[in-house]
Amino acid sequence: MNCVAEFFTYETTKSVVVKSWTIGVINRAVQLLIISYFIGWVFLHEKAYQVRDTFIESSVVTKVKGFGKYTNRVMDTADYVTPPQGTSVFVIITKQIVTENQVQGFCPESEVKYSCVSDSDCQRPVPTTGGILTGRCVNYNRSLRTCEIQGWCPAEVDTVQAPIMLEAENFTLFIKNSIRFPLFDFEKGNLLPNLTAQDIRTCRFHPVTQPFCPILRLGDIVRFAGQDFSKLASTGGILGIKIGWVCDLDRSWEHCVPSYTFTRLDSVSEKNNVSPGYNFRYAKYYRRENGTEYRTLMKAFGIRFDVLVYGNVCTARQPAGSVEGGTVLCDIILLNFLKGAEQYKAKKFEEVSPREVEPKGWMGLVPLSQLGALSLGLAGC
Repeated sequence: MNCVAEFFTYETTKSVVVKSWTIGVINRAVQLLIISYFIGWVFLHEKAYQVRDTFIESSVVTKVKGFGKYTNRVMDTADYVTPPQGTSVFVIITKQIVTENQVQGFCPESEVKYSCVSDSDCQRPVPTTGGILTGRCVNYNRSLRTCEIQGWCPAEVDTVQAPIMLEAENFTLFIKNSIRFPLFDFEKGNLLPNLTAQDIRTCRFHPVTQPFCPILRLGDIVRFAGQDFSKLASTGGILGIKIGWVCDLDRSWEHCVPSYTFTRLDSVSEKNNVSPGYNFRYAKYYRRENGTEYRTLMKAFGIRFDVLVYGNVCTARQPAGSVEGGTVLCDIILLNFLKGAEQYKAKKFEEVSPREVEPKGWMGLVPLSQLGALSLGLAGC
């Protein structure tokens, strides 16, 4: 029964003023140390007083504009941009090696490394770039014999020199980016409120003079990434357009703005002599009147753009409650180690039982005779 009685008890705070130089100095010293820790380490160094959201939700829409001329053909975005959906990753084709009128059949391999003298030289199980080896050695031309393949014929010759589309340097890229930080339900986009339709038609991004213009010139992007456009257009490469959203929500909404940086993402392959740059193959398929299928094969060299969005937002939180931790330490010293600790305990902790309290009036708080005077006093207030 004693355990049950102890369990069903109520504790309330009792303030005791201790006029002691010893405990007073300790209390203020501990508080000073805690405040110094927060100001020096937490506030200035770690900035841990801020609540930070690093999970960014982002959408990116891109659109390229410009006309180029390549091998006496005028090229528009449907010809040189892939994929055409306007995603955050896309390629602008700047050079092509075209192999026309390929049909399924048998033909000699075009690569010199597959040269042969007899059929025994073509018994290698190594796959080729043009098709499957048949094991026969056939004439490629009057002076060269190569291994025969089964596949799309004639075989591609990708060692020829091809021009680059120089007009691509003046193409423009429009980027529309929307972001959201779910922890604070904070949303914004890179099309800032003060941007007008006239600005969209005339502005061009520059990190100093026009840092918030969403229209970027391709030649400028390449230059900002530290690359040479003619070389990059010839070999192909991968560039990163990084949009950063690092904001302090304690400031006004207008101060949260994007920052743009540019870099080459495949700088390792640039230094590789075996496979430098970036290229890929694709084909366009046709069918003749007699039902025969044929295709045009393109080996495309281009600049791939990856739009990468990152960021975090933060807001201040109140760490002042941690200063109260000094009180806990002072209580331990006061009630256990100082002279007269038992007297301090008796003052700080006092047990009251119902038998020790005289019967009161309504709710056991105020005598009934005083309720009238109390109500009159409240009405006067």
